[in-house]
Amino acid sequence: MTNRMNAYIYSKHDKDSRSKKSMVEDALTNEGFTMTDDFNSANIIISIGGDGSFLQAVRKTGFRQDCLYAGISTTGKHSLYCDFHYNNLYEMTQAIRDSKLEVRRYPLIEVTIDEHRPFYCLNEFSIRSNIIRTFVLDVVIDDKLFETFLGDGLIISTPTGSPAYNKSVNGAVVDPLLNCYQVTELASVNNNKYRTLGSPFILSGERKLKLHVHQDGNDFPLMAADNEALGVRKVKNLEIELSPKTIKTVKLKDNSFWEKVQRIHL
Repeated sequence: MTNRMNAYIYSKHDKDSRSKKSMVEDALTNEGFTMTDDFNSANIIISIGGDGSFLQAVRKTGFRQDCLYAGISTTGKHSLYCDFHYNNLYEMTQAIRDSKLEVRRYPLIEVTIDEHRPFYCLNEFSIRSNIIRTFVLDVVIDDKLFETFLGDGLIISTPTGSPAYNKSVNGAVVDPLLNCYQVTELASVNNNKYRTLGSPFILSGERKLKLHVHQDGNDFPLMAADNEALGVRKVKNLEIELSPKTIKTVKLKDNSFWEKVQRIHL
């Protein structure tokens, strides 16, 4: 397991987080890990905090394909992406040493806005009206118009992101072993002019989704990739698909996705 002993730690920059990061670094060093300040040279990238910190760690380190990600929770509870707890770092180090962990591959959504450089989402991509009024989107599946949406916005989520923002607006929780992504409407409006499906729908990973923003005074929609706002100006066209890239995460054998969902939501 020596190829997993070069570690980079991501944390917030407040005093408490820096203190916890220092404690984790000392604990890992004592267990034989080599710490690095360069995430590009790390074999394992560790976040400290909660799921939000894990999402930021993945994003800030460029969605590395050649390393493992692990989450350490400091909230007192395990979470969807954090299999280990701050008060029991020995569990993580021994799991790695004794091969008691499994590597789980989580899918990413790839989003391209107006032919700019694509970016990735581990949880979800969301697009919403930026003013107090609805806006209009053409929803195109595999180059065929599916519906013209009128409402507050859309959430496009991965299976692992499905228990998050998506679930809060009555989207389905989807097994991450399925090669798919989900589209969930935010406050859709149905009238004589606009008719939408009115329910979440799940697309195969083989399908491509396109969104066209009607230029009707709402040309600067609010967009977010996971928990980070995007500062893209004047949006017209978006292309969304399931990326061939995946994030490799460390998980314990007795802590499956559905066990996590049960623990968090039931």
